[in-house]
Amino acid sequence: MLQALKTGWTDFRETISAIPDIVFAGILAVIAIAIALVVHGIVAALLRRLLFSRHPYLHSWAVQLKGPFRFALMLLALDIAVAAAPLDQQFGGALSAILRICFIGMVGWITLAATNIGAALYLRRFNLEAEDNLLARKHVTQVRVLKGTLNTVIVVLTIGIALMSFDSVRQLGVSLFASAGIAGIAVGLAARPMLSNLIAGVQLAITQPIRIEDAVVVENEMGFIEEITATYVVVRLWDWRRLVVPLSYFIEKPFQNWTRETAALIGTVMIHADYSVPLEPVRAKLDEIVKASNLWDGRVLKLQVWEADANALQLRVLVSARNASALSDLRCEVREKLIGWLQTEHPRALPRSRQEAVVGPGDTEISKLENRRPHAVS
Repeated sequence: MLQALKTGWTDFRETISAIPDIVFAGILAVIAIAIALVVHGIVAALLRRLLFSRHPYLHSWAVQLKGPFRFALMLLALDIAVAAAPLDQQFGGALSAILRICFIGMVGWITLAATNIGAALYLRRFNLEAEDNLLARKHVTQVRVLKGTLNTVIVVLTIGIALMSFDSVRQLGVSLFASAGIAGIAVGLAARPMLSNLIAGVQLAITQPIRIEDAVVVENEMGFIEEITATYVVVRLWDWRRLVVPLSYFIEKPFQNWTRETAALIGTVMIHADYSVPLEPVRAKLDEIVKASNLWDGRVLKLQVWEADANALQLRVLVSARNASALSDLRCEVREKLIGWLQTEHPRALPRSRQEAVVGPGDTEISKLENRRPHAVS
């Protein structure tokens, strides 16, 4: 039996030695790909059996990464086959380097895809369209900023590892890191904006001075945080313009955040009126208008005489709403309905300019000239 095995192995080696090198390399490549596909099938079956019923999110993750993982295994198997094939040293080395770079790139791609899929699966439980979306905005901001920062780091590391696989590039990198000359300083200065934004992104994700859909005032412009990337923030202004601001701006400079802890806001409505305005009926009408509106959140409702100058009173109405958009609409509604009610029910309570003059030297009768002129309403 042992003699028969030795004879068979000798015959097999003689047969292999008679095959041309390029054909033998092709056979090795086919066998390597077949083994990679078998290994991938076994791993996929095990993951499907273990994750399908117990962990649906992980199962979805594995399903979406199935194709890239299969391709990475094939590249790894081909790299091993090329190293074992009897090819020309120069040609085999070049082919092995190409396959190695492709494998590193595929691993980086899988890592990026896994990060993005994981972030998407995590954010499925949060709804930004909900009325009380403070918790959703908090988690969405953290995940998006950290995902952008992590993606940048993964891309840089993948490119760096791919380049370091070449001996010449590795020696250049070692010399640059070992030296503290002008070249190193120049590289450091060039990388400063990217590094500052990456660090600012991590700080922003942890401390969260801003979140997605926060109402902010930046550079004297009112808007909402629409997008946060690894390097910049997009602010959607009230007139649909977009203000693009570097990420580090929100760490280094002051700005206003109207929805830092809650989306609810208090707004003012300023109305000018004559001194003869009946305040209590106005308060009663204000209560009626605001309480009938579905924009009011039921928290703040107040009417005050804010100023009293020589010509008119200045009434200040305080109202609150669940968010900035609802507050803006509520302020307009209160202003329009309250002024309309004053025009209909108390027209003499609108602001007027008075002028008194004596008719004649011997007359005791005084003529009062009233020139009704509406004042500005804010």
